[in-house]
Amino acid sequence: MQEPTLLRTSALAGFKNEPLRDFSEESHRQAVREALTQVETARLAGRLAARPIVDGQTSQGSSSFVRVDPSDSSLGVGAVYLADESLSEKAVQSCLAGLRDWRAAGVATRVAAVRQIARLMREQKGYLAAVMTRESGKPWKEADGDVAEAIDFCEYYAILAENLGGLAEDLGGARLTERVLGEENLYFYQPRGVATVISPWNFPLAITCGMAVAALVTGNTVILKPAEQASIIGAEFARIVYEAGVPASSFAFLPGLGETVGRFLVAHPRVDMIAFTGSRGVGFEIIKTAATVVPGQRSIKKVIAELGGKNAIIVDEDADMDDAIRGILYSAFGYAGQKCSACSRLIVVGSAYEPLLKRLARATKDLIIGAASDPASFLGPVIDDESRSRINSIVSDGCKNLTLLAQGSLTSAQEKVGSYVNPTIFRDVPVTHSIWREEIFGPVLACLQVQTFEQALSVATDSEYALTGGVFSRHPRHLELAREEYRVGNLYLNRSITGALVGRQPFGGFGFSGIGSKAGGPDYLLQFVEPRVVTENTMRRGFSPDL
Repeated sequence: MQEPTLLRTSALAGFKNEPLRDFSEESHRQAVREALTQVETARLAGRLAARPIVDGQTSQGSSSFVRVDPSDSSLGVGAVYLADESLSEKAVQSCLAGLRDWRAAGVATRVAAVRQIARLMREQKGYLAAVMTRESGKPWKEADGDVAEAIDFCEYYAILAENLGGLAEDLGGARLTERVLGEENLYFYQPRGVATVISPWNFPLAITCGMAVAALVTGNTVILKPAEQASIIGAEFARIVYEAGVPASSFAFLPGLGETVGRFLVAHPRVDMIAFTGSRGVGFEIIKTAATVVPGQRSIKKVIAELGGKNAIIVDEDADMDDAIRGILYSAFGYAGQKCSACSRLIVVGSAYEPLLKRLARATKDLIIGAASDPASFLGPVIDDESRSRINSIVSDGCKNLTLLAQGSLTSAQEKVGSYVNPTIFRDVPVTHSIWREEIFGPVLACLQVQTFEQALSVATDSEYALTGGVFSRHPRHLELAREEYRVGNLYLNRSITGALVGRQPFGGFGFSGIGSKAGGPDYLLQFVEPRVVTENTMRRGFSPDL
């Protein structure tokens, strides 16, 4: 394998990922405790809430519900006020009216706003993480990483926008396609128009921010519809967007139900693009709806969709077992397996199978399950009781015809107080079984033994998804073979398969894992713009300079 060239341009060379907190240090632990206290004070005072904001005006919506803490369902985090179709129509019209001014503001103004969003999030890092701990059940480490990734998206996309070329109404950055005597040919970009961003609950700040600022910095106006389970952190992000100077007519915030507000926005004739992260079923429906041209429509809708995965880790016979155990546990059970990149299939080659499973079973039983706010917790709750019931039903069905290897140490008290699920491992799972083939989005791992590394690759890639994958091996030829044949969007060798960093590991897959270029990568912003070319005959016969 020849030495690869550096992907980063000279401009991106200065980009640095936001540092993560080290919770082995008491000062960092104390900062989180203080942030949790601050959020608790806001909760008790009723200041944690999500209300629709359209054209700068806050609304009480048409109905509401109280979001509860997944770690303790007796605690209401805050009220979520839901938009309806009427308010959604006003949001579209507001963002449509503001499109010309936001486009004409120029790339420097938009980049400054996005960088200010990053600065404000950096200043409020602890508070934002604590909100996610309460609302989304994110343990300390996961919540801190979520905020850091959101900041990274802002800083990275700001640099990309500055260097895209011609991303300004005055064409000041337009590029010549070729030098031709008597003719000028300019290549530049324009924003697509009104963008609807439909964000998920599992990375409720990072992915929300990433999709929204990519659309904003390229001159589009944005309507943000967060997941119902993560509307309060969505509201905190919306507050920061406005504080950063984004005009009220360039950004609207619409907490609402996907079946009503989401469907309405996707089908609206004046919405030009949809950026979505979520389930495969909803993603397919969005793609289908967006492909249907309706009266009043003036563009073919652009859809960016990240839809999940059924990701596998291969452990070779000569792998370092200590590294493998750590990588598998974090990949499978970090944030209770609620990541599209999570490992849900384990494929072990030959004689490594039994020793690895023995150690994995023991380690799984030792995992600390507890409230997301407890720094000792490795595995917190799943997002809500609906998810808990669904995952428990899948596990219960699996126990009827599969061999249970191990479960965690979930107590009966935890089962009653919050949305906790026992981490579960099944062994010798047939490749035709639904637990092997279908995304579960929870802490459930299926294991299988194969005889050769080549067979492991074949089994790993026999999936409708192609998002992430991993290999633990010390065999150079096997690692090279994995690079060639293990065709997923993000392949990790001898490390965990979750935790991609903006710029360093641009993230996204193919197959049924989604459509669109990689988030946090050099091509991502190109999806939010349309290229144009203007050709002028510069001989100017009959040109009158005084007109």
